[in-house]
Amino acid sequence: MQLTVNGTSHSFEHSPSLAQLLETLSLTGKRVAVERNGEIVPRSRFAETLLADGDQLEIVVAVGGG
Repeated sequence: MQLTVNGTSHSFEHSPSLAQLLETLSLTGKRVAVERNGEIVPRSRFAETLLADGDQLEIVVAVGGG
């Protein structure tokens, strides 16, 4: 299956959940906002959101500082 994340294509053997994708991308535990096919996915739904072939994702990581 193919996913596009921030404009880059990624291939997976099985449909991962959004939480599994974030783990694969080493983003677990970071403050992120995720948009899937034009809709924001609430953080509380990351584990239950299964991704499908062709999904388009935009992932933004919050950066703090002063």
